[in-house]
Amino acid sequence: MRVLVVEDDKEVASYLVKGLKESDFVVDHAADGKEGFMLAASESYDVMIIDRMLPGMDGMSIIKAVRAAGNQTPVLILSALGEVDDRVEGLRGGGDDYLTKPFSFTELLARLEVLIRRARQTSETETELRVADLEMDLLSRSVKRDGQDIDLQPREFRLLEYLVRHAGQVVTRTMLLENVWDYHFDPQTNVIDVHISRLRAKIDKGFEYPLLHTIRGAGYSLREN
Repeated sequence: MRVLVVEDDKEVASYLVKGLKESDFVVDHAADGKEGFMLAASESYDVMIIDRMLPGMDGMSIIKAVRAAGNQTPVLILSALGEVDDRVEGLRGGGDDYLTKPFSFTELLARLEVLIRRARQTSETETELRVADLEMDLLSRSVKRDGQDIDLQPREFRLLEYLVRHAGQVVTRTMLLENVWDYHFDPQTNVIDVHISRLRAKIDKGFEYPLLHTIRGAGYSLREN
């Protein structure tokens, strides 16, 4: 499981990173808001821990920005601001849970497990996915854009589903190989390029604006603009 920790306090960050790694998480740490936002927007995580008071860009701004981009990764807000109004603001601003400092690591870990479990249950029971005017029905295995039916092969459907579930994020070749093709190594093949090209021709060609973008040197991103 991957977790992003956005925390500028060195002692707190070190404590979190050490504990999370010992709990079998893969941890990325950002010491300021701008770096945190860049990671949140470009990488895929199971959960994010974000402090409210950060240099460069505050935690609430990060959360609002990633939510606006369609990123629904669960967020645990970690903050010294613990008044009722602070917690309400954090939850209404896009946070999924709120924990005040000082905190118990055991409680933090339990809260993360709940957030991840809830997100996975929601993902598994979801039957319809949407990005802009693109709709996917997971039960009938059908796809429409702007009301027009789009015929996809099984692998193309699986590829699009993965991109839609990570809408607004940069999806790397490695992520696609591992999650769509079940390869845990790069087989030195152009299979991804071929399928991306075919998928782009089907979901973008003839429509008002493209949804599938190539991020040079990084991967691909499905987003409205």
